[in-house]
Amino acid sequence: MSKIISLANQKGGVGKTTTSINLAAALAQQGQRVLLIDADPQANASSGLGIDIEQLNHTIYECLINGIDPHMAVRSTSVKRLDIIPSHIDLVGAEIEMLNIEHRETVLKTILSHLRSEYDYILIDCSPSLGLLTVNALTASDSVIIPVQCEFFALEGIAKLLNTIKIIKSQLNPSLQIEGFLLTMYDNRLRLSNQVLEEVKRHFGDLVFNTVISRNVRLSEAPSHGLSIMEYDPSSKGAKNYAALAKELIKRQ
Repeated sequence: MSKIISLANQKGGVGKTTTSINLAAALAQQGQRVLLIDADPQANASSGLGIDIEQLNHTIYECLINGIDPHMAVRSTSVKRLDIIPSHIDLVGAEIEMLNIEHRETVLKTILSHLRSEYDYILIDCSPSLGLLTVNALTASDSVIIPVQCEFFALEGIAKLLNTIKIIKSQLNPSLQIEGFLLTMYDNRLRLSNQVLEEVKRHFGDLVFNTVISRNVRLSEAPSHGLSIMEYDPSSKGAKNYAALAKELIKRQ
């Protein structure tokens, strides 16, 4: 039975999709069977793994709205043992369309129940909002990873996300846990990065991952080639960071 983990933060630009792609690839390289769900209408996780979203007949949108068998939407990637259910711009309207669906908060949970036995990890790249899609992702998940960038206002909005998680725990998914806070875009030369690191550790203690994702130009280049950092530049600092994160995550289970 797989572990389902959402990567969520309604604040954009925190490295959420970068982490979704590269943690998924790193876990697969560690021998884990991984499925990445692209639940963001921007579909950056899909294109970042080389999926041509214009050529797709079935995406997470069709699974959510039309009730198609999710196996029809699963696509393999260039990374061995890593599959993806891609997203599409149509997902923008999904939240409105889902308002008329019965038990609308648990649609994704039902979809993933058909896939859990086939993977060790299912990662969900959430949209940068706290709308119905993110509620679905958190309701379907065992835990959530919260990426936090090492920049000014890093903790802005975290309280709102934590409150959403609290509500979902109380009403929809009592077993939902915070897997951890992940510091991203870290630059050890900058005093601000170190201050943010210390502040997050002071606030959240053991919930902060030991692994920190350093700012790395190769990480930002990789998606334009449709590759994870593990394939694009396996010797880069970014690849080493995500390999370490995958190992840390596996060790926790």
